Amino acid sequence: MTQVPDQKSVLLDIVSIDIPETAPAQLPELSGTFSQPEPDRAPVKLIPGENSSLVIDLENLDTRPLHLTCELTGNFPHHWCQTQIPVVSTLGELPGQPVIPYAPELFVTLLPGERRSVVLCFQVHRDFFEAEEAVFRDTEALQLNYSGRFNVYGSYLNNQSDNRPLLEFVEFDLFLRPRSPYIKLLPQIYQEIDFVGRFLKIIETTLEPDLQIFGNLWAYLDPLTAPENMLPFLAHWVGWQNIPTLSLQQQRRLIRNALEIYRASGTRRGLRFYLHLVTGLPLDEDLPEVSKHISIIENFTQGAVMGSSYLGIDTILGGGKPFHFQVRLLCDPDTIDEKLVRTVIEAQTPAFCTYDLKIDSDNHI
Repeated sequence: MTQVPDQKSVLLDIVSIDIPETAPAQLPELSGTFSQPEPDRAPVKLIPGENSSLVIDLENLDTRPLHLTCELTGNFPHHWCQTQIPVVSTLGELPGQPVIPYAPELFVTLLPGERRSVVLCFQVHRDFFEAEEAVFRDTEALQLNYSGRFNVYGSYLNNQSDNRPLLEFVEFDLFLRPRSPYIKLLPQIYQEIDFVGRFLKIIETTLEPDLQIFGNLWAYLDPLTAPENMLPFLAHWVGWQNIPTLSLQQQRRLIRNALEIYRASGTRRGLRFYLHLVTGLPLDEDLPEVSKHISIIENFTQGAVMGSSYLGIDTILGGGKPFHFQVRLLCDPDTIDEKLVRTVIEAQTPAFCTYDLKIDSDNHI
């Protein structure tokens, strides 16, 4: 006759790491009634995108070593669960198993008086409530409450028979709920109602985009970080007309510095700064004017003054143009849009001034 352990050979204890703040009511889909979960069933709160754990302790009450087969069943999707057997036991450190995907059966060997733990780790994808299969469903309601059962079958190590009776089992409930900080703002009596938390999450999800905008309003008003569809509004705000031939990054920089361009309009500094933003050439503030990538050279003469000017010495017939300057860019001519550069110069030059534009490659510096 083959000996098998009785049901009292194994002691099971189940501990929920993530206990719901309230006792979620079991709400049937169409009936108007509800029932609270049974007190001997461990409740576990599942939040999409976060980990939840359930610890099941196994203890061998027999005087002989036991070979246990643990079976996990339930109506929840199996890919939500992973299993872990820690290395710590009451008899010292034993080789443990890493976290493994859900398996219908786990095998554990317990010496007399030994206590081992099995950790069930649950994780639901963060877009559970926004997924297409959750939004577009054939049924009227999305299932949020699930149940599971942990069965333990056992036999002695020297038992060659396949007969492994059910020694013990524990049941647990899984309650899938969204996390909503809004419920903490309500009086305690409303915080204890499960439906209120789920209802507030709908309001929170609806208002979340607006709250994110208000919380990061500075980024929407900065041309360097604002969404592309906000740039026309920001350009209109500062009276700036976008140049279609420029890249998006150049347009952002011009809109952001529009007031600085207006303030220095008609000056050498303003023209150099504008050309710097359009061409991307450095300003080279510390270099001499003739060595800069963007140089503006002006020839100032006093002209012919009776009694103090001498022909051929400081005065010539048909001399230089008055109010004339030269703009020189040190760069590869193929990388510069000359038409755009001239448009910028003419926009920043007073009407009575004339100019020459010279674009030299780096080889001619």
